[in-house]
Amino acid sequence: MDFHLTEEQRQIQAMVRDFAATEITPHMMAWDEAQTFPMEVVKQLGGLGMLGAIFPERYGGAGLSYIDYVNILEELGAAESGIALIVAAHNSLASGHIYLAGSEEQRMRWLPKLTSGEWLGCWALTEPGSGSDAGGLITTAVRDGDDWVLNGTKNFITNASHAQVAVVLAVSDKADRKRGVTAFAIEMDTPGIRAGKKENKLGMRTSDTAELILEDCRVPAANVLGEVGHGFIDAMKVLDGGRISIAALSLGIARGAYDAALAYAKERTAFGKPIGAFQAIQFMLTDMATEIEAARLLCYRAAAMKDAGERTTTASSMAKLYASEVAVRATEKCVQIFGGYGYIKEYPAEKYYRDVKLCTIGEGTSEIQRTVIARALMAD
Repeated sequence: MDFHLTEEQRQIQAMVRDFAATEITPHMMAWDEAQTFPMEVVKQLGGLGMLGAIFPERYGGAGLSYIDYVNILEELGAAESGIALIVAAHNSLASGHIYLAGSEEQRMRWLPKLTSGEWLGCWALTEPGSGSDAGGLITTAVRDGDDWVLNGTKNFITNASHAQVAVVLAVSDKADRKRGVTAFAIEMDTPGIRAGKKENKLGMRTSDTAELILEDCRVPAANVLGEVGHGFIDAMKVLDGGRISIAALSLGIARGAYDAALAYAKERTAFGKPIGAFQAIQFMLTDMATEIEAARLLCYRAAAMKDAGERTTTASSMAKLYASEVAVRATEKCVQIFGGYGYIKEYPAEKYYRDVKLCTIGEGTSEIQRTVIARALMAD
């Protein structure tokens, strides 16, 4: 199902698929084993416009639609989900927040470097004691003349160890949970900000996930993104787009697992015939294919709404919830179809299985997505 993709959209999709097949897939298991951050490939993706996919050309972006963005992340996710996560966090979160809330001067200051791939961005919301409860932040920002001084620790920050600029959410007014949070763009060579511990993860091991530590980090007031006290509200809007990206990444993992399982079912024989001839295997493949198509349609629906300038909070949460849980089921079936070979690293099934679980956790757990959707239903 191509959702009536244009010829140009199909060409972009094919370009990313071909790039992944030649530049990523041959190395993915070695990178995963060594937890290698593939900077050279990230730079190549920047040269192809993938690190500025959804931003206007005046900022150095590719000016593509969210439909294109979904297709890009699906193709990258099917090949190597850690790389897809690098691209998603850079586009949707870091660059996305600067584009959403930044002034024209701020956009021109940072976006061209980010969209070209010269710089990598990270987005720092989560803290050791607050994840989905974004209102529970304790990182502080205190005004001091023309500057703000930030102190605190962020964790689970994608791209933190390799970023040149971080978008950081901090409490600027402790008396107001929702309007007391401000966003700051901080270049990583600023004194007082540094990457901390790099996490040793179950999956998506090519993606860098680390702490971000702020110790008396002095930031000019000119680096405030949007209005003082408006950071939490803007962050929720940023997450609407970010959840589409995680849905698309989930879709990619699910499709990659399905493609691998289908090919194996046609090749592997048992009792004198391919295992795909057995109804038990056929039903697993049927469920995978059907759910993947449904997930893709939810991703496209949210993306089309985003392209139309509509609010996507509910649609983004539905796509992210469904696609991520479909992907978990698809990877489990992939391992089952591979049997014993699904448990060893010579085949891709176990990697899809390890990588996928993040998708039901990152950018709001499945439980948070259900809460968001339920609130919208009850408000109707």
